[in-house]
Amino acid sequence: MEQQQKQNRFSNWLKTSITARMLTIGLIVLLLLIPLGFIKDLITEREFRQTDVVNEINSKWGNEILLYGPILKVPYKTYNETSVYNKRTKQSTVRKETVINHAYFFPKTLDFNTQVDSKKKKRNNFESVVYTADIAVKGSFSKPDFSSKSIPKKDIIWDKATLVIQTTNLKGIKSEVNITFNQTQYAFETNFKNTETRYNNSLDELESSFIKKENLNFKNDVPFNFNLAYNGSKSIQFIPIGKSTTAAMTSNWTNPSFTGNFLPQNEGNKVTKNGFKANWKVMHINRSFSQQFFKKLPNLSAFAFGTKLIVPIDEYQKSTRSAKYGFMVIGLTFLIFFLIQTLSKISIHSFQYVMIGIALIMFYTLLISISEHSSFLKAYLIAGASVIVLITLYSKSILKNYKFPLLIGSSLTLLYSFIFVIIQLENYALLVGSIGLFIILAVVMYVSRKIDWETNA
Repeated sequence: MEQQQKQNRFSNWLKTSITARMLTIGLIVLLLLIPLGFIKDLITEREFRQTDVVNEINSKWGNEILLYGPILKVPYKTYNETSVYNKRTKQSTVRKETVINHAYFFPKTLDFNTQVDSKKKKRNNFESVVYTADIAVKGSFSKPDFSSKSIPKKDIIWDKATLVIQTTNLKGIKSEVNITFNQTQYAFETNFKNTETRYNNSLDELESSFIKKENLNFKNDVPFNFNLAYNGSKSIQFIPIGKSTTAAMTSNWTNPSFTGNFLPQNEGNKVTKNGFKANWKVMHINRSFSQQFFKKLPNLSAFAFGTKLIVPIDEYQKSTRSAKYGFMVIGLTFLIFFLIQTLSKISIHSFQYVMIGIALIMFYTLLISISEHSSFLKAYLIAGASVIVLITLYSKSILKNYKFPLLIGSSLTLLYSFIFVIIQLENYALLVGSIGLFIILAVVMYVSRKIDWETNA
């Protein structure tokens, strides 16, 4: 009999106690974090799948561009002397061996003028941003100086001098590459035989035919110019090897991310809804390498500058950010039901809380699946409206009136609208989110002041 009375008291405590109700709701929220975690894993999996598809599209269209050149490459002779001892004659003789090395000279002036036309390519449910880049390069070379290495004129092999361009994305080049050097045109060929610079550099090399001796008359600075047309993706960058390097880039892409060691100048830069325009100027004193190298070129990729064409927030990033607010959505929705239950004395069963929580989680599966076939905005509207209507109608059967279900539907609408605004924002997401949560806290504190926490605690 006494045992039965204890069970009845405990049962009544579970039904009437605010503390028990809060503990039960808290436990349900924690249990719902398990399927919410599965949802986040699903988003991550789909995002990885998107990355694989985008990389495949980019690899076929054209990869990132890094351009480095032109460089004047001049061979020269050096001599190695070795002493050979003859045991029979007991005398030493000096053997002289000729070794051909190369000197690399960078331009005095270098100017890149680039037009980038971007577009989206789609495969199944995924899309990538690619571009076509037309690059006009011009500048001049001053007379090469071999005095720092004390190389005599007779050892310089001028008739074997060439011009070198190093670049990524060879398969993205759309036309023949020819350079006009001192009013004479030279064609470039892919240089697979020369591995001298490949040990220090992952770039591919294009090398011109031998420069005519009359074009190497450096009484004045020697001008050059050439054009390159690429199919590329993700980014386009240059290495400032000129003593004075300037670059201008215009594009129809509206979300550039300027990257590298050097940012664009303030003057003349514009980012509008129709695209962007950027200008750079880099002097030799701004970077820590010289204008000439002997024997081999170092890896100068760390000094590159340029632009990445980024998608600020794609569908999966938005879905991920939305799922991060899942705990808050479930918690606030349950809080609304808890306040209604406590203030109106209407009984809500734990099973009904579980059903409401599962409906809230279904929002994210709907959002992911629909956004793969439509825009994120449409997916969010459809998923949000479906869940709000479902929970509102379900709460009508629980609460037995129209006033509270309408309050719940309105609250969910405001909550999902608030989260959507935060997702769209980049720079002000934290500020808007903090203000919104402060307002929600103030409303909850105002409403909960009418609850008698001592009664039925």
